[in-house]
Amino acid sequence: MPYPPEKGEKIRAWHMLDHLAARWQIDLGCLVDDPADLIHLPLLQRRFAAVEAREVRRRQQMARALLHLRPGVPLTRGWFHQPELAAWVGRGLAEQRWAAALVYSSAMAPYLMGGHADLRRVLDMVDVDSEKWAAYARTAAPPMRQVWAREARTLLALERRAAGVFDRTLLVSEAEARRFAELAPDCAARIDWCDNGVDLARFDPGLGYANPYAGAAPVIVFTGTMSYRPNVEAVSWFAHRVLPLLRDGRCEPAPAFHIVGAAPSPAVQALAALPGVHVAGPVPDIRPYLAHAACAVAPLRIARGVQNKVLEAMAMARPVVASPQAFEGIRATPGRDLLVADGAPAMAGTVAAVLAGRHPGLGAAGRRAVAAGHHWSATLTRLDAALAG
Repeated sequence: MPYPPEKGEKIRAWHMLDHLAARWQIDLGCLVDDPADLIHLPLLQRRFAAVEAREVRRRQQMARALLHLRPGVPLTRGWFHQPELAAWVGRGLAEQRWAAALVYSSAMAPYLMGGHADLRRVLDMVDVDSEKWAAYARTAAPPMRQVWAREARTLLALERRAAGVFDRTLLVSEAEARRFAELAPDCAARIDWCDNGVDLARFDPGLGYANPYAGAAPVIVFTGTMSYRPNVEAVSWFAHRVLPLLRDGRCEPAPAFHIVGAAPSPAVQALAALPGVHVAGPVPDIRPYLAHAACAVAPLRIARGVQNKVLEAMAMARPVVASPQAFEGIRATPGRDLLVADGAPAMAGTVAAVLAGRHPGLGAAGRRAVAAGHHWSATLTRLDAALAG
């Protein structure tokens, strides 16, 4: 369900739909995996011509995926299949209700992979998800190494088939599009990209925000959904490997590391026992936590596409220190608009330099960079072109 737009996949999907609703009549079909989201259903029903929102439960969907597992078929396909939603799509196709279809993510592509020559079909693959599973496999122990490797292999096959069927396949950045074109060279002519954007009016450092932090320690902040494995690994690595280097006398006063985001996993909650680590959990608004931070970090080691957390922190004119993986796809200049550091010693030294005031213009430069390269009104013109044919 693409609302509320408070995390990565929802942010991009919502801005696409909101943009298209200005010139298209839209029917929205989606899955709902968090019952709390259903409170927003009336808003979507007022905004769009029709809404088919089907609730799913994670355990039931996983059981369904395992029950229907077949050779060569990814678990992803079974997890995202919902019979009533598939029937709704089938009825709309039979009635020739739609002139065009936008499908969000390769996991949803099977709903529209049949023969529909009269329907303009655009797949927003967003990221090459198969690459994420391959990265998981490289760091996992058996038997999960084999499970993730199989998922990477079978999902890539699905991604390639989908790109061959849809009229246009979009990725979240030029770099991600190039990577998928390497993996699916037979579909290269159908592959394009649509950069992620950021809502500059919402993420405005000039609006004024109450300070949510207690104490005088300079704050290093990480924002994101804290049940998502790459985020969990990133904050765990930073808390164990980087923060101790910053609290060994290198920075005075010693900084505090605040982890802000919904659904913190047990591993993330356990980090609160470490010196200087604070786990805020879900908050109604992340902007105050960004506005009053001395530095935002994005130390991801597994990352696909464009990181909204980086765009939002830059829009809030905060100094950002990112890993090379988190920087990929960001239209900005390292050293001028944000700082990129690889490895614990380098990241600790870079963050220490920010806290010492050695990059006074970094935040303002970051906001200018995202205003120039990641404004939704500009990035979404490529979506318009993909739907126009």
